[in-house]
Amino acid sequence: MRKTHRTAAVLATLTAALSLTTLAGTSATAAPAKAAATVTCTAANTKVTVQEVQRPLNHLLLTAKNTGTKTCYAYNAPFLRFDDAQSSIRVIEDSAPQSVIALKPGESAYAGIGTSSAEGSEGYQADKLGVLFSNRAMDGGAGSVTYPKLPAGGVYVDSSAFVTYWQPNPADALVW
Repeated sequence: MRKTHRTAAVLATLTAALSLTTLAGTSATAAPAKAAATVTCTAANTKVTVQEVQRPLNHLLLTAKNTGTKTCYAYNAPFLRFDDAQSSIRVIEDSAPQSVIALKPGESAYAGIGTSSAEGSEGYQADKLGVLFSNRAMDGGAGSVTYPKLPAGGVYVDSSAFVTYWQPNPADALVW
């Protein structure tokens, strides 16, 4: 009886090995799977614009429209710097969406920008906004900085300024 179990185990092992060999041979001759046609959204494949909104007060809407030919991912939140500030404005962590925003060609992602509040200090009139897309790990930028045109006369910015994560629609971006 013991010999029969051992023989069955050896046969099962040989069958599995033979199956793996066959599968390996099959996959080697099969056509390779086509790589996904997606890239990270950057200034090179999007058009970034800023617009003033009526509500909520002291907010701007940042729009990134995919102008490329491939789907791009708008990871995390954009890094924003007004004028020659030494660091990016803070990101509202609670604004993180359920998933990464994927933009097919022609589609847009949105981020809300809060420019000032009653709690803010050290305010100034900003004339320039630098936007840098985030890499997937959110530990650095992707591509180069782009400078969308601010509303005429610039915007008042103080220490309470913030930006949201990229959102799939403007209403979600302006909730914060």
